[in-house]
Formats: sequence, C-alpha cells, structure tokens
Amino acid sequence: MANPNDTFTKLCDHARQTGLLTSTIGILNWDEETYLPRDGRAHRAEQTALLAGMVHQRQTAAEVGGWLAELKESPLAADPHSTEGCVIRQLGRQYDKKTKLPQKLVEELTRTASLAQQAWVDARKADDFTAFQPWLERTIDLKQQEAAAVGVTDVAYDALLDDYEPGESTANVAQVLSGLREQLTPLVEQIVESKHKAPREILSRSYPVDKQAEFGKQAAAAIGFDFNAGRLDVTAHPFCGGGGPRDVRLTTRYDANEFAGGFFSILHEAGHGIYEQGLPADQFGLPTGEAVSLGIHESQSRMWENLVGRSRAYWEHTLPELQGAFESARGVGLDEFYFAVNDSRPSLIRTESDEATYNLHIIVRFELEQALLSGDLPAADLPSAWNEKYQQYLGVTPPSSADGAMQDVHWSAGLYGYFPTYALGNLYAAQFFDQAEADLGDLDDHFRRGEFTPLRDWLRRNIHQHGQRYSAAELVERVTGKPLSHEPLMRRLRAKFAELYDLP
Repeated sequence: MANPNDTFTKLCDHARQTGLLTSTIGILNWDEETYLPRDGRAHRAEQTALLAGMVHQRQTAAEVGGWLAELKESPLAADPHSTEGCVIRQLGRQYDKKTKLPQKLVEELTRTASLAQQAWVDARKADDFTAFQPWLERTIDLKQQEAAAVGVTDVAYDALLDDYEPGESTANVAQVLSGLREQLTPLVEQIVESKHKAPREILSRSYPVDKQAEFGKQAAAAIGFDFNAGRLDVTAHPFCGGGGPRDVRLTTRYDANEFAGGFFSILHEAGHGIYEQGLPADQFGLPTGEAVSLGIHESQSRMWENLVGRSRAYWEHTLPELQGAFESARGVGLDEFYFAVNDSRPSLIRTESDEATYNLHIIVRFELEQALLSGDLPAADLPSAWNEKYQQYLGVTPPSSADGAMQDVHWSAGLYGYFPTYALGNLYAAQFFDQAEADLGDLDDHFRRGEFTPLRDWLRRNIHQHGQRYSAAELVERVTGKPLSHEPLMRRLRAKFAELYDLP
C-alpha cells in the first residue's frame, strides 16, 4: 500500500498545476473585459474553451479519484479542518461534482460565456434586448443541462447555487431573503416619506476622470490593497480578477460628473482584492488557499465599501484629501458630504444602490433567475417581468432594458446562483464587523486617524488565512460565536438612516 504522505503530495502537485491553468483563464478573462480588441472575441472564446476543457480533464482524471479514495481512508483525513483534511475533503467534493459534467458541456459553457458577454456589451449599448435574447436562451439551456448533470437535489437551482455558496440551499436562501425583505421594506418606505433629502448634487459636480483614477488608487492602497501585487483598470462592469494572490486585478468605471460610482466600486473591488491577497500564497491551487464562498468574499468587499467607506469617521479623515484633489468638493461640510454618500432612494442600478435598498435589487434577480431556469419565465418575457418586480419591490420602473434586465453581466457570463451571495455577504459583513469592533475597540477612532491596518490584519487572521478549512456557516460561528443573523445588519441600517433621515 502506498504511503499516504506520498499520495497526498501527488494530489497537491496535481492540484497546484491545475490551479495554474485556472489562473491563466482568469488572466485571459480579465484581458477580455479590459483590453482585448473587439474582433479578438471569437478567438478568445476558443482559447478559454480549450483551457477549460484541459482543467476539467485534470479535475476529473481517474488517478485523482484513486488518490482521493486512498486518502479518504487514511489518518490524514481524520481532522477535516487540518491542511490535509481540508484538501482531501474539498478536492473530493470537487471531484464528485466535476465527474458528473461532460467535458463537451464544460467547453461549450466557457465558449458561450465568452461570446455572450460581448453580445451583452453590444446589446446593452444599443438598448436592444432582442439582440441579446438568443444568447440568453442558449446560456439558460446550458445551465439547465449543467444542473441536470450535477443533480445535487431535485431543485435545479441548488446545483448552481452550490458552486458559489457550498452547502447552501435555495429554500434556506429564500427564507433568509424573505425575512430580510420584511424588515427592509418598511425602513425604505420611511426613508422615502422623510422630508430630509441628501444633497446628492455634491457628487454630480465635475470630477475629472484622471483625478478620480488617481484618488481611487490612493484610497485602495490606504485600506490595504497592495499595488505591487495588483493593478486597477477600466471595464464596462467592475470586477476583481487575476491570476493568484500576488496578481490581483481590480476594475472600475468612471463618470466625470458622478464621483460615487467609480470611487465606491474601487473600495468594493479592493475589498475583494485584499481578501485574495490575504489568502496563503504558499497554498495556491489548494482549497486551503482559496476563498470559502462568494458570500464570504462579498462580505469583505461590502465591509470596506459600506461599513468603512460610507462611515462618518472615514470621511472625517478623507474629506480634506478629497477637497485637495477636486475643486468641486471644496467648501462642502462634513455633514453634507456624509449625507450625500449615504443618500438612500429607490433606484434602477444595483451597483449604484445604497445600503438600505441594495438587497431588494438582489431579491429581484434571485426570483427571476429561478424562474428562468425552471422554464416558468421565457427569456423573451424577462424585460417585462423585471420591470414588474422593480415596480413591486422598489417602486420604480426602468425606462430601458439597458437599465433593466441587461444591466448586469452575470447572466451573459452564465453566473446563475451567484446573486444571492451578495445579500449573504451583507449579513456576514455586519456580523464580522461587530466582532472586529469588540476585539479591536472603537473602529471609528481608527478610521478618523486613517488607520485601516488593524481591521485588515484582523480579517486576515480570522477569515483570510483559513481558506476553505471551514464552511461559511462554520466560519461565522467560529469568528463571532453566533450563527448568521440579519440583526447586526438591520441594527446598523436602522441606526444610520434614522439619524440621517430623522426617522422615529
């Protein structure tokens, strides 16, 4: 019988090499969304499809199954949270799932995602949903095939949700979001009815794009993003990607007459990037060097964007720097600016929505993509269904598909099951932040002095360094001593917006 340690080494070497291939796809995807010439899209689709097929072959190789079968019965798997136990458990889980997917389907999913994303960009610019509809229908068909092949439960959506939030169920997420909506809706109604209105025009003055880029980069560096191991570029839809913990690519978009969109996207993506840079670099390619779930990942971005970046204490420190960089911000008082960046109103665009309304945007998408995948909602009817839900939940109706059903890249990219992780991330973020404050003292005192390292280091110790040793639910309870709850988030939202809008 082979020595388990030797077998484990073979498994890890194989996984690391697979990780290198996967990271190469990551760089190609980043390039596609930033600098790739328009006419290079079809060729890029073939490149990424080929690499995706190679990755799938490696992940499902018979020798991997043999190594895992041997290791699962060895002492190395005894402690599921040890390095060895985590690697064996998580790679075994991945193997079981990947072996159910035909390689041709994996390649076609990748190829279609690449082409569909370009079709989405063009259709959104032209506000032409009918041009995008065939790609949407093709993507839905492929994701239905994927869900059927994986078959986690008899609910197709569970198979796709599991890719992003392992172990989570559609039913549980629906229950969580329903409870959150019940408490958010009356808060949003109170805000809408308030006579107090944020001085939003402060953020719509002239903010030259070149200065926004420089200021945003400085802000990302200040909260802990390492630009020696990353960069910042422009894209149609902001994201964080790259090739590993020492090569993290942030993207954003700018508007010369809209400061908040670009700036807070940078803080948001920098939060993702700080997580990526905080993962153990020596564990690259292994589960111990990868994020536990997208909900936890999103908790890091939302924490830096909202709990830090939209706090009064942050702007006590940062507003003078902003006024030094932009003439249009000079003479603006702290109270005015703080209210402006926390303006709350029902809006059309998810990425530009405020803390109070954001999760309502997620609920719309969560419900619609379930209906698309089940076949209850034909793709052709998506724009009208989208508009109906926006009117129902937010009281607004998109004037176009570009600001409605085509505003997000996720469905063209085949990322079904992804959206709920945004809402879970908000819940995780608030609960982690409360614990960080309990451990570190009043975080506002740190922010007023421009000190962000204590929070970043706390996150690295308690969240980043663990990789996938613990499930998201286990990690929350391990860090905070409590299961996930919506109360920390709702408590913060009520306190902040009651003060700003003079609510009872």
